[in-house]
Amino acid sequence: MLLTILLQAVASEAIGKIGIALGAAIAALAAGYGIGKIGSSATESIARQPEAGGDIRSSMIIVAAMIEGAALFAIIVCLLALFN
Repeated sequence: MLLTILLQAVASEAIGKIGIALGAAIAALAAGYGIGKIGSSATESIARQPEAGGDIRSSMIIVAAMIEGAALFAIIVCLLALFN
């Protein structure tokens, strides 16, 4: 009974659009948190071992680009769901 009510609520347009907006917002917030965590960890690592700064920095840039790409993909999927 509860499942039927929930499925009917999700099927409506307004709640579906709210869900899509929340999905895009969560993707953007998670990407921001992940890139911030990478930056703080890299800064701490460079402070502990300055001679490895170049390697740490290049690894940080690669991982940040991968996170940003995944977040962009998630936001595009949410936008496609919104306009279809």
